[in-house]
Amino acid sequence: MDDHDQYYLTRPATSDRPLAGLTILLVEDSRFACEAFRLMCQHSGARLRRADSLSHARQHLRTYRPAVVIIDLGLPDGAGESLIAELARAQPRVDVILATSGDPDGALRGAVAGADGFIAKPIARLSQFQAELLRHLPRDRQPKGPRLINDARIRPDQLAYRDDLSRCLEVLDASAQAPDLDYVVQFLTSVALAAGDHALIAAVNDLSTRQRSGTGTGDAVTLLRGLLRQRLEAQAQIGLQ
Repeated sequence: MDDHDQYYLTRPATSDRPLAGLTILLVEDSRFACEAFRLMCQHSGARLRRADSLSHARQHLRTYRPAVVIIDLGLPDGAGESLIAELARAQPRVDVILATSGDPDGALRGAVAGADGFIAKPIARLSQFQAELLRHLPRDRQPKGPRLINDARIRPDQLAYRDDLSRCLEVLDASAQAPDLDYVVQFLTSVALAAGDHALIAAVNDLSTRQRSGTGTGDAVTLLRGLLRQRLEAQAQIGLQ
């Protein structure tokens, strides 16, 4: 444990920093979602560590024992439910295991795997994030006295959104096979919702509908590629100004 970790772990929780003293492991492959969680932890007093895959998370857990683990259900190397089930059975058990997803069925999927709770994406209100974690923390980890409710809206940096779009375009350019399309659909659904990108949401929904119905996905993939390139080019122009 380094001095930075010691600083976070020894700070007492306060009314305006109710998660002080907690180390949280976030298992999430979206840079945009990670940035949102980072800002929420920063405003709440918690220490955040991140893993972008199941394998990376398992490596981390061999070295550190966080108080809270938040696990995205759709990861590049498998379903988050597998890690949730492992942690739910482990002894000693992590204090709080939470699933997160933009999938409407995510809460049920997480609960079946053994998660204590669920954070629906996109989550933008600091108060929602804090309340979900505090609801599951042991009593001795709760802040003493009244808690200041901070309903601030968290707005991640658009550079993180650009990174996510670039990642999806690389996947689509490399392959348009079903497993890769499944990953792009679930990934972009939550990312586009969090960014409020309605045109991209519509394009992803169209691709998903075509996949489910068994109709051709070629036109939908072409449209989605075009939208991703447009957004990346527009952000690049902004960066040059």
